[in-house]
Amino acid sequence: MKNILFVLTSHDELGNTGEKTGFWVEEFASPYYLLKDKGINITIASPKGGQPPIDPKSASEDFQTPATERFYNDKETQEILAKTVKLDTVNEADFDAVFYPGGHGPLWDLAEDKNSITLIESFYNNNKPVSAVCHAPGIFKNTKNTSGSPLVKGKKVTGFTNTEEEAVQLTNVVPFLVEDMLISNGGNYSKGEDWAPYAVEDGLLITGQNPASSELVAELLLKKLA
Repeated sequence: MKNILFVLTSHDELGNTGEKTGFWVEEFASPYYLLKDKGINITIASPKGGQPPIDPKSASEDFQTPATERFYNDKETQEILAKTVKLDTVNEADFDAVFYPGGHGPLWDLAEDKNSITLIESFYNNNKPVSAVCHAPGIFKNTKNTSGSPLVKGKKVTGFTNTEEEAVQLTNVVPFLVEDMLISNGGNYSKGEDWAPYAVEDGLLITGQNPASSELVAELLLKKLA
């Protein structure tokens, strides 16, 4: 049985807006169930452990999918989620791959989190897939390869677009724009239409553009593990 680590944000403040953020339910639920239904064993971690914050917007009617509806009726998974393990207790050696769901939260904590950075580099250097969707490719802001260059340098990557950020009116709230950061780190950034499913794979890196891309990333990860 394959073991995958899911890493969720612990950050719940949307800059100085007074609004709440966290992880986006669809980006957790769609990949989680797709992988779980294929017999993959999943462990969920977060920087602070315990219940990670759910972005309240992601719970609104407009953003419900079969996977999110399943999640809201799934007490077992909700209980597992409420008890995420602390990121600093996690060992890459225990897992075959890592998956980072998005939401705006990761831009504040996981992008800068030393344990997360070390973990990503460890997965990558041990020939294990690293996958991230929507805002979660922000985790590559400070990750390096063994030669000290940005991990995404020269790699095909995607992530939440500048125009998608503009559409949700958070361009001036977020600490950085995912698209701009990936490009400035030397990534070979590409994107599909706003809000349409789009994912790219380059070696061990698998990235998706937006919430609609989360299942696509999980499918690519599953193929990679096979």
